[in-house]
Amino acid sequence: MLELKALTKRFGDKTAVDAATFTVDKPMMIGIIGRSGAGKSTLLRMLNRLSDSSSGEISFEGREITALKGAARREWQSRCAMIFQQFNLVPRMDVVSNVLHGTLNRRSTFATMFNLYPQEDIHKAIEILDRLGIAEQAPKRAEALSGGQQQRVAIARALMQDPSIILADEPIASLDPMNAQIVMDALRRIHEEDGRMVIANLHTLDTARRYCDRVIGMRDGRIVFDGRPDQLTTGVARDIYGAGADFSEAATSTAIETLDQSNENLVLA
Repeated sequence: MLELKALTKRFGDKTAVDAATFTVDKPMMIGIIGRSGAGKSTLLRMLNRLSDSSSGEISFEGREITALKGAARREWQSRCAMIFQQFNLVPRMDVVSNVLHGTLNRRSTFATMFNLYPQEDIHKAIEILDRLGIAEQAPKRAEALSGGQQQRVAIARALMQDPSIILADEPIASLDPMNAQIVMDALRRIHEEDGRMVIANLHTLDTARRYCDRVIGMRDGRIVFDGRPDQLTTGVARDIYGAGADFSEAATSTAIETLDQSNENLVLA
């Protein structure tokens, strides 16, 4: 389904991603973990073709992705949607219009300039927002929403593209524990209910263990672990984060789990 072969990205004499190789043969939720600077974000940007690789190959369902250009590249970026840590919304634009921006790659320049959307797309955007528990926020400006709500708007925008893969680059890094849980629960449900592949860069070990079917660990640009969450032992974690690591980065997800235990009936709101 998705295959990376020796995917590499160099910036001058620095190698940000070094011969990353793995295969995903069915939709699953994958967490990529590692220290800041390990190459996680660069890997996702190459997958989405926001950044070109220096060498190596990406293929999806037998199609070579690294060589795509122009319209073919834009079409791939629609199939491989990206969610960012800082949301990347238009702050002064209403929520539903931000969600509808997920259709830009298939709309004409004229329609984009005059903000013209088919009723079918508008209804779909509202349905997605409702699914994520924030339909009532549709007429509000994006800047009026909380960080957790804005990230759900970003997820809704990605779903408007009807992607096969959702890439999430540190989706909960700037969120408090309650909103982090809501966002991760939403991504997990999207994977399970829609059968979409979700690949998320995560700072925290416990979050990866809790939500992911498979975990890939990166260190200094190289993949040093690829396995099930239950294989993430302390020894493996030290291989990923370094021998001197105290794993303080797991604190956020520990807080999420504590919150979950004390709020068993928590629902999207």
